[in-house]
Amino acid sequence: MNQALLDKIESGQYRKDNPKFNVGDTVRVHTKVVEGDKERIQIFTGIVLGRRGHGLNATFTVRRISYGEGVERVFPLHSPRVDKIEVERQGDVRRAKLTYLRKRIGKGATFVKELVVASAPSK
Repeated sequence: MNQALLDKIESGQYRKDNPKFNVGDTVRVHTKVVEGDKERIQIFTGIVLGRRGHGLNATFTVRRISYGEGVERVFPLHSPRVDKIEVERQGDVRRAKLTYLRKRIGKGATFVKELVVASAPSK
């Protein structure tokens, strides 16, 4: 198929509210869960370990510690099941993938240095 035709088809599938978050940020992902004939919103909060892909195939991995056990979920960025993505806090990291957090336990598994936004000096 022609790439221009594929781009035109995919353009209607993109998320309208493109969230701005990076690796190391703590995010709250609101997902739509269908149980029987009812639909509800479930929130998954954790640290973004990595992002991959581009365009419609972009995904991101979120990790959290639940009852002492590490839980990771991979979310498609442009999925209609992902209702919204909120950034709780911005992390300051030096690498693209934070896979080393998998080996850590306790606070070290959830700790990423917070990004300090410099403000203009006041007089």
